[in-house]
Amino acid sequence: MLQRLRILDLTLITMGAVIGSGIFRNPAVVAQRAHVPGLILGCWIAGGFMAMIAAFVFAELAARRPLSGGLYAYLRDAYSPLVAFLLGWTVLLIAYTGSTAASAVLFSGYFLSLIGLHADARIVAVTAIAVVTVINVLGVRQGSTWQNLLVALKVFGIGGVIVAGFIAHPIAVHASAPATFGSPLAWVSAAGVAMLPVLFAYNGFQSATYVTGETHDPGKTIPRGLLFGVAFVVAIYLLVNVVCLRILGPAALAATKTPAADVMSAAFGRAGAVAIAAAIATSTLGYMSTGVLLAPRLYFQMSADGLFFKQIAWISPRTHVPAIAIVLHGTIAAIIAASGTFEQIVNWVTLPDWIFVMLAAIALFVFRKREAHLPRPAFTVPGHPWSTLLLIAAVIGVAISVIAIYPWDSLYGAIVLASGAVFFYIWKALHASSATGGREVVP
Repeated sequence: MLQRLRILDLTLITMGAVIGSGIFRNPAVVAQRAHVPGLILGCWIAGGFMAMIAAFVFAELAARRPLSGGLYAYLRDAYSPLVAFLLGWTVLLIAYTGSTAASAVLFSGYFLSLIGLHADARIVAVTAIAVVTVINVLGVRQGSTWQNLLVALKVFGIGGVIVAGFIAHPIAVHASAPATFGSPLAWVSAAGVAMLPVLFAYNGFQSATYVTGETHDPGKTIPRGLLFGVAFVVAIYLLVNVVCLRILGPAALAATKTPAADVMSAAFGRAGAVAIAAAIATSTLGYMSTGVLLAPRLYFQMSADGLFFKQIAWISPRTHVPAIAIVLHGTIAAIIAASGTFEQIVNWVTLPDWIFVMLAAIALFVFRKREAHLPRPAFTVPGHPWSTLLLIAAVIGVAISVIAIYPWDSLYGAIVLASGAVFFYIWKALHASSATGGREVVP
């Protein structure tokens, strides 16, 4: 495997993996839950702070273990194959598939706005997933020119929203006073649930670790690419939310489903709204397609470890793609897209994702103790152990708020994890039985 990726490549990979559907929709979701401008921005700042600490954690993990497999390998080596398997199981049933579904729902909203058609957004979302799945199964891959175009559209969209937000006049709805919270506990609860869409938008930085085997000097390149990429994302996200609040105000921002189009419309009229809708719809399709191709990386690793069906990682001899894995991913994503709203999908996806980020942070303590006799890695987390403990505590705090306020949405993630553990032990038992010819082995 050629090791050609360098710092700029890893920075762009990190930014591309993080900036997906979240920033084009979640400013409105956060406003619905936080209401107050100071709390809205405070949540995005806190999320950026958590993302930076998490990037520090993954940077040290990559420096300590510059091997392919990324988070899956960290969890397997720090804990056990069960924990690593649960990551892959969660990716299949809720994380990557849920992110694909959320992107499809966002696409449907902007696509319908673009063409002015009144239709069931769920049908459009499922159709988009089906189209992307079929294209990838047929082996029609995007070339570098197409990928560069998608990145340019994404940058154009975000840059256009930021510019529009600073040149347009605020709309009249600013006259309405923002809602407030009656007690400190209410403030904390609101911040906790508002952090879910924030963390959804910031998640994805760990994807850079999956290309360790293709990176030049990964012990240094991946940490720097991670940190630069996340830092740029934090700055972009804060600017987007500042302009959304400046133009729309918290009440109108909370009421819209297309905040980027509303800001562009305030600055450039209908032409601006159409331009941003087209850019977002196209770049979201590209993000969905990339997600469909990335997910099989984990399925391959699970299969290689003997923890999952080998057929899932089957490569079509004609199209040279993991067709079964792609179809399975697309099918589950379509079911999720048809089963809930964008807000519900965010609730389902985000907490399990960040629980594994928290486990990665705890794994850092395991590796530091286990490898205390080894030379110091090229990068270490600034302020460890306190900064790492702060990240762990923040994830636990968000989890408590979410479970208290959205118990049924939280139950979905718990069921996925529990079913994964049951599947793992049944799988191990069946394979142990097969290995012994069905005879019981007494230890």
